Amino acid sequence: MKSARLFVCLLWACSHAAAPAETGAPPARAPAPRPASPAEAPPRREVTLSIIGTNDVHGALERLPLFGGFVANLRAARAADGGGVVLVDGGDMFQGTLESNLGEGADVVRAYNALGYAAAAVGNHEFDYGPAGPAATPASPDDDPRGALKARASEARFPFVVSNIADAATGARIAWPNMPASTLIEVAGVMVGIVGASTEATPHTTMAANFAGLQMLPAAPAIVEQARGLRGRGAQVVIAAMHIGSRCKDFDKPDDASSCDKTDEVWKLLDALPPGTLDVIVAGHTHAGMAHRIGGVAVIESFSSGRAFGRVDLRIGRDGRVAGVQIDKPHRMCALDKDGNPVPVAACDPGSYEGKPVVADPAVQTIVDEAVARASERRGEPLGVTLRQAVTEAYGSESAEGNLFCDLMLAARPDAQVAMTNGGGLRANLPAGALTYGQLFEAMPFDNRFAIIELSGADLRKLVTTNLERGGGILSWGGLTARARCTKAGLEAQIRVAGKPLSDVARYKLATSDFLASGGDGVIGKLGLPEGAIHVTDTIIRDAMADVLRGWKRSARASIDAARLYSAAAPRLDYEGTRPVTCDTNHGSATSKERAP
Repeated sequence: MKSARLFVCLLWACSHAAAPAETGAPPARAPAPRPASPAEAPPRREVTLSIIGTNDVHGALERLPLFGGFVANLRAARAADGGGVVLVDGGDMFQGTLESNLGEGADVVRAYNALGYAAAAVGNHEFDYGPAGPAATPASPDDDPRGALKARASEARFPFVVSNIADAATGARIAWPNMPASTLIEVAGVMVGIVGASTEATPHTTMAANFAGLQMLPAAPAIVEQARGLRGRGAQVVIAAMHIGSRCKDFDKPDDASSCDKTDEVWKLLDALPPGTLDVIVAGHTHAGMAHRIGGVAVIESFSSGRAFGRVDLRIGRDGRVAGVQIDKPHRMCALDKDGNPVPVAACDPGSYEGKPVVADPAVQTIVDEAVARASERRGEPLGVTLRQAVTEAYGSESAEGNLFCDLMLAARPDAQVAMTNGGGLRANLPAGALTYGQLFEAMPFDNRFAIIELSGADLRKLVTTNLERGGGILSWGGLTARARCTKAGLEAQIRVAGKPLSDVARYKLATSDFLASGGDGVIGKLGLPEGAIHVTDTIIRDAMADVLRGWKRSARASIDAARLYSAAAPRLDYEGTRPVTCDTNHGSATSKERAP
């Protein structure tokens, strides 16, 4: 008997060491699932596996202790019936809060370790921190542009799974420690494979300098290859943790996807997968909800910032195959207030889950309390101005917040005539009342630096019209107004800079972010600007804006009226129809359809 056990152990060790998907992964610790042994036989009884999915947490540490209470109750329920829980994240774990950013996501990894995640996808914003340390992008050839990401992966007791990011020079998938293409684990006697994938928009939705030297591979072939390999190694269930998602409005009927936006990336991917490739997808990136069965695959996505989690229960039959699937709606951890926003954690009553009251996880709470204490002084710093009303953001349309931030950028950089920022960089409303640094940070959480670009009036015109003619994030402007109308020649814009008509041949200085200047959102890169036209500074835009606001203290500007920042009757961007604007050149009119943000 002893020799038989030894043989099985040796067999496990050899096969595990030889499997490329496991290269560099550190050993898991409780309560994370243990690495799988291909030598183990399928279960001889029915087993329920509960797959719990989170996505786009964006450093929202304060919600993780409460989430741990939900997970603990579910683990207790599965332990009682002989089943198990698999906890998976769909990416964008770190960037977004002061508590997370001060440690470049280290406290998020500590909390995820304590929660017992099995795997996490790599989101586009996982690249945002750049080199380990204060620099947001490489300052010298010795700086590793992925240093912070690699440091977080080395600290994780779960793999960062990614199958479709490759070295641009060789075309080979990246081979960084604890960042395999997939992983194979055993949970309650069931072999579970998890494969990772990232959105093909990653190069344009993070700091381009931090993604330099890498390339995106098509996600579907990479997933198929990994899933086949996992099945060949004994996987009875294959989950995809992917930073790719969609937007759905109705979650009552899992088999009815009519409320979903079928133009999103995940639909193209699902169409390319052979039947039976995947059992479950934990999606992300779109900050929306999904709880649907699409082509036989259970797909869940749960908004953003730790507001909710998704759940799929798989019943594994005696033959080791999936015999039943139950898809739950995204479960909000806290109720919504009258304005549709989640109630703050301090005022949240999570109620019961799996028949027991939800109690915050004390180990995770300790981690969060330490992070909050480190950030508290900076978060509560008053900036000396008061907002008469909430200053609201919008992703796909002009907003008071976008206009305010552009005005502040111009005030911080008086050498520029025009300022521009993107809708994707606005992440929270500014509440009415005395403004604090923490509130400003939540609205603009990215450590983007100023970039000053010298360009022609014709280039400015192209930026305005191109952005109107496409969907996605709006470009907000300071110092510039535009009136765009469809004609038989196409979309034409009358543009004014500092109140004067734009001259296509004149030269202007544009203040924007290093993200946009380096190719983010794919706008400035298409201008074909000459070398030397872009000057990236070391000044963080948010901190420069905070300095401007501090200077407004005890002045007429100390009271900010949101109604003066944006008026639907007199917008800075005046265009007919909705974005993306499409002109009917036969009639000189707009035929437009706005895509949901």
